[in-house]
Amino acid sequence: MDFQVVVLAGGVSKKLVPLVSKELPNALLPVANRPVLSYVVELLELSNLKDLIVVVEGKDVALNVGAWISGAYADRLHVEVASVPEDVGTAGAIRAIAHHLTAKDILIVSGDLVSDVPVGAVAATHRRHDAVVTALLCNAPISGPLESVSSGGKDKTKKPGRYDLIGLDPTKQFLLHIATGAEVEKDLRVQKSILRAAGQIEIRADLMDAHLYAFKRSVLLEVLDQKSAFQSLKHDVLPYLVRSQLKSEVLLNGTPQAEENGTEKVNSQSNQQMVSQILANASEPTFHRRHTLGTIGSDSVRRAHKCCVYIAGSSKYCARLNSIQAYNDINRDVIGEANHLSGYSFSAHNNIIHPTAELGAKTTVGPHCMLGEGSQMGDKCSVKRSVIGRHCRIGANVKVVNSVVMNHVTIGDFCSIQGSVICSNVQLQERAILKDCQVGAGFVVTSGSDHKGEVLAKK
Repeated sequence: MDFQVVVLAGGVSKKLVPLVSKELPNALLPVANRPVLSYVVELLELSNLKDLIVVVEGKDVALNVGAWISGAYADRLHVEVASVPEDVGTAGAIRAIAHHLTAKDILIVSGDLVSDVPVGAVAATHRRHDAVVTALLCNAPISGPLESVSSGGKDKTKKPGRYDLIGLDPTKQFLLHIATGAEVEKDLRVQKSILRAAGQIEIRADLMDAHLYAFKRSVLLEVLDQKSAFQSLKHDVLPYLVRSQLKSEVLLNGTPQAEENGTEKVNSQSNQQMVSQILANASEPTFHRRHTLGTIGSDSVRRAHKCCVYIAGSSKYCARLNSIQAYNDINRDVIGEANHLSGYSFSAHNNIIHPTAELGAKTTVGPHCMLGEGSQMGDKCSVKRSVIGRHCRIGANVKVVNSVVMNHVTIGDFCSIQGSVICSNVQLQERAILKDCQVGAGFVVTSGSDHKGEVLAKK
């Protein structure tokens, strides 16, 4: 396949405080008791992509992530952890490691992506069209609690989030427009040349740019070199390539290159079938091709480059852990409707209770729950739609609903936890009540206290 793989794993995001810290950076934040980075690494491994560059922000984060990778994947993968300065953005991170990039094409994926979309299918689409960039688009994930229990707001219904405004050609193979962030609220503006060449454009607000891209290396590095102000692949580089695709100024090595088969590193049968179907689909000349040929009888040849998309099927799961709400949603999904992603075998009761965990008399752990290694629960406790980490000590008559409890947490008798995230080494004293809260690592919640919608963390 001749792709290099770069995983952009970030550092310590302000959006995820107090859940994250230098000791527990974004990449190691647990989802169903596994670091979120493990979901990306193992998704790549399924496509036989085992040589990775993981880029993180800051040397402390690099040490922690590197130590975890060495322990988890030393015998299976070759992973180089590269440290870049903080807050350089995704484009700045690629600039910083550009000297490591030598392959014809580069796969770049966000380290906070949790998905089952086969990476090999994206790579095959990219090669089939000889594109300068191919972006993975997924259905916008559902956000909000599963039932009538709120997890941070008055709106108690599940709803798809609005992430991006995306314009596609009639074949749904090419990206004609993309607006993200604040640009979504602005007037829609599409290049006349693109609209004229494509004939029509389909505007979609139900799709999300998953931040998994295949780039032609020469083009990506040229753009990053020429556009020094660009900080983000999603907000700067991708829209620039889309806007300029029919008046291309990027280096395309003179003549079109022969298309290559992108299937050789996809090893599961279902993935092979999907990739084969992509490569086998015969297509009419693209609007890029028609544009470069100009009018009939003309000797002029216009320059163009292709910006492609791979749209995941509606049955596929795709979400990014880039907010506290997303953290709650993804944990809910990975122990619920998308539990095939967890890597665990669920019981007949549709839950996971580690063999070393201990339950008191009349304690119930409901469906879509996880109880980690060595954790102990007292009598008459109730756990619903929640994840409880390793080596927690939970007293009697405790209720945990729609929540995530990390490792080594102590919870006193008669506590109630609802719609909250409790970080490692927290102590909840008896009769404490939490609703829609986030509690930072090592914090002590005092006896009898009642908190709603608060962030509790050490100063």
